[in-house]
Amino acid sequence: MSNQPINDAALDRLFRAARTESAWTEETVPEALIRATFDLARMGPTSGNSSPARFVFFPKGAARDRLMPLISEGNREKAAAAPWIVIIAHDLAFYDKMPELFPQRPQMFDALRDKPEAAETHAFRNGTLQGAYLMLAARALGLDVGPMSGIDAKGIDEAFFLDDPIRATWRTNWACNIGYGAGASFDRLPRLEFDSACVIL
Repeated sequence: MSNQPINDAALDRLFRAARTESAWTEETVPEALIRATFDLARMGPTSGNSSPARFVFFPKGAARDRLMPLISEGNREKAAAAPWIVIIAHDLAFYDKMPELFPQRPQMFDALRDKPEAAETHAFRNGTLQGAYLMLAARALGLDVGPMSGIDAKGIDEAFFLDDPIRATWRTNWACNIGYGAGASFDRLPRLEFDSACVIL
């Protein structure tokens, strides 16, 4: 693997020119591209390869109609226009997948089975990280994203997770719109400089 930096066009696409999109074109995003986005995002590192994020993708349809009232009023219009909405969640029982994810040490996180607060901290931290990977993967594949924290997370859990035998241990973190942006995003807002946000000790 080369240690050469990626080119400026790629850096612009991922970071410098990218924006949080709030309006969307009518161009469709095929399911195959959503699957490819996940396939790329899943390669990002997590602690012990635990991979606790769970992604629930909503194209337009009946399930999405149930989701819309659980998105805050300020986010609802732009979410309704997006080709896809994804709920980024994390699995509190992520350790059940460790025999598949780390067969060399399948019991790595078994101690957390009796420590639900520690398990939740682990799942939340690493699941959030995986949500960021998903956004960067989407951008890398030519899509635009619009992350949203203005959602009723508990309501989403109740509507889509808690009564489902497979998803009962999933918990909502945040949401993200995915599609092709219509260019209605804000101009770049200020960012902190290195000396304001960082220290070298």
